[in-house]
Amino acid sequence: MCGRFSQSLAGDAIAQAFQLAEVPDWQPRYNIAPTQTIPAIMATEKSDRHFKPLRWGLIPSWSKDPAIGVKMINARSETVAEKPSFRSAFKRHRCLILADGFYEWCKQSGKKQPFYFQLQDGSPFAFAGLWERWQALEGDVLETCTILTTEANQLVAQVHDRMPVILPTDHYDQWLDPTPQPSEPLQALLRPYDADRMSAYPVSVSVNSPWNDVPECVTPI
Repeated sequence: MCGRFSQSLAGDAIAQAFQLAEVPDWQPRYNIAPTQTIPAIMATEKSDRHFKPLRWGLIPSWSKDPAIGVKMINARSETVAEKPSFRSAFKRHRCLILADGFYEWCKQSGKKQPFYFQLQDGSPFAFAGLWERWQALEGDVLETCTILTTEANQLVAQVHDRMPVILPTDHYDQWLDPTPQPSEPLQALLRPYDADRMSAYPVSVSVNSPWNDVPECVTPI
């Protein structure tokens, strides 16, 4: 699964890294948690990318209770095309969720030790995401999202059996294309990222609390 991640670039650096025409309003974050606002990119019918803040935890458009979003921070890539909660978004509401690292925990000496995973060169990347628009009876609208997961690669498997889907940059346009597509080519993109291009190290347990959102969260110990 993926329950915490970071995106420590400021808006101008995000615009440059992800080829956005406008600089997004985003400040560095080091410990992003479910139900919080997270940075994403969508595409219009003309396939031009635009930045969009979304709430983490997908609420299907047909849901009567927005609380369901707390349980839907991740979607399994193996079943996303068939599962009622995600299949509509998988067809037409795909997005990139922007990150530069993510956390997973494993037991060491009876305690849960957090590890931070990133690309070896420290560059930003994008998770495969889905988004939905939900409207309450009172008229309030929420735009929410989920992160797709897949089986862990050899590096992440040392800590956890699942990992978020990290999309290679040359797959961004295909994933963002808002037109309905056959599920098979899309699901072919949802595979474990190359472990040889990633690194990992233990970090402080201070990251366990979502209230701690400081650069020290990603500092090796």
